[in-house]
Amino acid sequence: MVAHQGDIALAVARAEADIRSMQRVRLAKKTSNLFRPRAADGATGLDLSAFTGVIATTEATADRPATATVGGLTTYEQLVDELLPLGQMPLVVPQLKTITLGGAVTGLGIESTSFRDGLPHESVLALQVLTGTGEAVTATADNEHADLFHAFPNSYGSLGYALTVTIETAPTHPYVALQHVRFSQIEEAMSAIGHIMASRDWNGEAVDFLDGVVFSATETYLTLGRWADTTEDFSGPSDYTGQQIYYRSLQHKRRDLLTVRDYLWRWDTDWFWCSRAFGAQRPALRRLWPKQLLRSDFYWKIQDLEARRGIVAGLDKLRGKPAQERVIQDVEIPLDRTAQFLHWFLDNVPIEPIWLCPVQLRGNATQTEPTTAAGAEQEESSDRHTTPWPLYPMRAGVPYVNVGFWSAVPITDGRQHGDTNRAIEAQVTELGGHKGLYSEAFYDEQTFAALYGGDHYEQVKGRYDPSGRFPTLYDKAVRAR
Repeated sequence: MVAHQGDIALAVARAEADIRSMQRVRLAKKTSNLFRPRAADGATGLDLSAFTGVIATTEATADRPATATVGGLTTYEQLVDELLPLGQMPLVVPQLKTITLGGAVTGLGIESTSFRDGLPHESVLALQVLTGTGEAVTATADNEHADLFHAFPNSYGSLGYALTVTIETAPTHPYVALQHVRFSQIEEAMSAIGHIMASRDWNGEAVDFLDGVVFSATETYLTLGRWADTTEDFSGPSDYTGQQIYYRSLQHKRRDLLTVRDYLWRWDTDWFWCSRAFGAQRPALRRLWPKQLLRSDFYWKIQDLEARRGIVAGLDKLRGKPAQERVIQDVEIPLDRTAQFLHWFLDNVPIEPIWLCPVQLRGNATQTEPTTAAGAEQEESSDRHTTPWPLYPMRAGVPYVNVGFWSAVPITDGRQHGDTNRAIEAQVTELGGHKGLYSEAFYDEQTFAALYGGDHYEQVKGRYDPSGRFPTLYDKAVRAR
């Protein structure tokens, strides 16, 4: 925990002085959760490592939620470790330990509480942002910097960097009890998601957490979690931080129990299922793999080394194997069209499993009537100007499902790199959805502007980064600058 508010004031002053001496700026970080290439552009790395840890907390009152003020470079692993002893947690904890709070706010994040608590930026009460003007400003939903507050989510550091963030927090319990429900038809799983999002229960049991996995067109699991104070009917909590693999347990266990910390990081040990690409799921190798390196950030370092050196790609070429196109994406699809997207994906993209994470904006009633394609386009167009989050304009009152898929496909039959990703982008747009920008994107500039803030982004960019110290969002997301 940061010892004194004065330390933060000095760190802010230093950050302002540092950025004023720079013409092109990038954030200097030891870890990353981005999966898009970055071209060398002469930008200077800005060290904001002083902004880590919980600075202050408040307890809940009758008319005010509990809060935490946190350094923007704080990882969720550190944040969880500091808040859990207080009986609190962030409303939404993204799946990977080294995602930072500032990164989740400026680059989006999601998890199994998102069906009721939305996205991480929706629990933000105030942002202290280091802008391209060389000033640190505090932005809230209704102060003189409200335009920055609302445009910051999905801006990916193109408008500034979060120095401190004040968020709502939620009370915790010791355990999370899980129920894995299998569906043989995707449509049935989507119907169940709609029911749970509207009622927050399933067969009379409360549902506090909700996500799922599609293994095939005939095998989908929804995992329904609820808070628990004891081990109840279980012999004890399961452990998926070593030899056991969490995602495989969905297929073999009907019910399970995890400590709250292990539940929050259940996906990190194997980077969902991506650790299999490194052989970490082979029993013989896993027994020799150091437990402290069964982590997403270690796998990311291996993947990054391959992306830069191309060692495996070179060996595959010598063996006559086709080149691979990386397909690493999270997309938000309206619930009533998610089944259509999943069937298209399973028919056209040879990747499995697929993660499902229902999400809707906080404080909005769920829309129950189906939306036609034309209606979705019309509503999306009109809502884009009124959404509280213009750079990622999900429609109020509409349930969505985040669909995540992370692998690679062979480039064969005269196809080119990017063809699969472009086809996915087109399908997502046709169905009224959006994709996250942490990975490669292939949109032309006009389409990108229409989907991600357009003129509104340009106005905010002009106010807070008039000299272009930061790359534009399009430069970062598509041009890889």
